Amino acid sequence: MKYSLGVVMDPIAQINFKKDTTLALLQAAQDCGFQLFYFKQSDLYLDNGRAVGRGCLLQVFDNAQQWFSLEPPREIPLGDLDVILMRVDPPFDNEYIYSTYILEAAERDGAMVVNKPQALRDCNEKIFATAFPQCCPPVLVSRDMARLRKFHQAHKDVIFKPLDGMGGAGIFHCKPDGANLGAILEMLSDHGRQQIMAQRYIPEIKDGDKRILVVDGEAVPYCLARIPEAGETRGNLAAGGRGEARPLTDRDRWIVKQVAPTLKEKGLLFVGLDVIGDFLTEINVTSPTCVREIDAAYNTDVGSRLMSAITHRLAQKR
Repeated sequence: MKYSLGVVMDPIAQINFKKDTTLALLQAAQDCGFQLFYFKQSDLYLDNGRAVGRGCLLQVFDNAQQWFSLEPPREIPLGDLDVILMRVDPPFDNEYIYSTYILEAAERDGAMVVNKPQALRDCNEKIFATAFPQCCPPVLVSRDMARLRKFHQAHKDVIFKPLDGMGGAGIFHCKPDGANLGAILEMLSDHGRQQIMAQRYIPEIKDGDKRILVVDGEAVPYCLARIPEAGETRGNLAAGGRGEARPLTDRDRWIVKQVAPTLKEKGLLFVGLDVIGDFLTEINVTSPTCVREIDAAYNTDVGSRLMSAITHRLAQKR
């Protein structure tokens, strides 16, 4: 049976053909026989409570010069689609939240949304990891600068970061001498007006910040280690890190087992866990990446894994 798949994503003409995970997922979906429809976040709206989008029939190609074609846009009731992929990159702002409300209406009208809109709202990518303290390093979320200072005094070597950042933006490493601690806390917390995260520094970052992809509660058996440039503490590829695909370790698999039941319970079908050394640091639920790099190294075909999980659910639904 042929299914329809809508994707809500950033402008497709501006993606990086070689690295874009959403394009890899769309290619896998098309290969599995899905009919594709393309929407930008601005194309979604509610009409008397009904979720609608101004979308285009989409084809994708394995061609670095022309990786997509679009037919003229038309109004499409989102509930008529079998599945919708929400793949808009952060920032997780009010517009993103409003989009999840529209996608929740699409769910009520019959569409399956990946990942589930309520879970996208509930699971802040940094705070969600703290629900699994057995997997995490010492961590504090607070806007109280005195409390944040005490955390630094206790752990000496600390990472401070905003709760809504991506790609390594706004991450500061405060060493035992406490240089610039006050300025860092003032800037990140807006002088105590917003919550931030403090996390004990994990020296294994020099060996890479591992992205582990989890599809329907099952880990892809290989991860991508994002290795920082010399003198950097951020492994994010957007911050200049170098990617190196590796097999999962026993500890990686243990972390996945701790987290997976909750992911499934919340309807988080496609997730990226960030692991440094032995510790879980973030759970990426909005638009996990690194599929291209892992597929290229180990022929894992992550997109097909996800489409298999989706079609299994759609078949059960029908």
